[in-house]
Amino acid sequence: MSAELRLRFDPELPEWRRSGRFFVVAATLHLAVLAWPLSQSLEIPPPEPLTVRLIEALQATPEPLPVISPPAPPPKPLPAKPKPLQTPPVLAMTPEQQAPTAAPAVVAAPPVAAPSPSPAAVTTAPVAAPAVIAARYNAAYLNNPQPKYPALSRRLGEEGKVLLKVRVSAEGLPIGVDLEKSSNFARLDEAARLAVAAWRFVPARRGDEAIEAAVIVPIVFRLQDG
Repeated sequence: MSAELRLRFDPELPEWRRSGRFFVVAATLHLAVLAWPLSQSLEIPPPEPLTVRLIEALQATPEPLPVISPPAPPPKPLPAKPKPLQTPPVLAMTPEQQAPTAAPAVVAAPPVAAPSPSPAAVTTAPVAAPAVIAARYNAAYLNNPQPKYPALSRRLGEEGKVLLKVRVSAEGLPIGVDLEKSSNFARLDEAARLAVAAWRFVPARRGDEAIEAAVIVPIVFRLQDG
């Protein structure tokens, strides 16, 4: 830094005035020279921009878990070899010779009569029971009439099948008529029961003998049969 000072001398000024001016000028120059480096050192440089770098944290790679293998199964014990059967030695036993003893005296017993032979047991085979022949209701010569179809059942369109359990005597007469299965219509059931109660039957037989027995009689009511 340079500074140019121009001094004008006035010849009319006294000596002490001129020397005072020179002193002031010299002091000013010294101060300027001293202040110049100070001003240079006091200049604060602008702050440099900070560059921030984000460094990603290294992700720790998880260590693989150790693979635990199952313990090897213990070796199967080898089957023990069967020990050979030792045949016990056979000892030959020699019977000792006993001293002969005196035979006891034999006393004769009185004679005993021999038992007479028993007659042979007679075995009888079981006689087979004769077969039983069930009673019959449908023989042609019986001429059993068919039940009458109730008029009201015709008008109402009632149809069905009735099962009757008939107890037949040894003479072939019905001595009991019971309803085994209904047709779901009381009129049809009653018409069937009344008709069968007047029938004749062929009695059941056991061999050549007529016996009392029960028989199931079905009665079917259908409108197309009239």
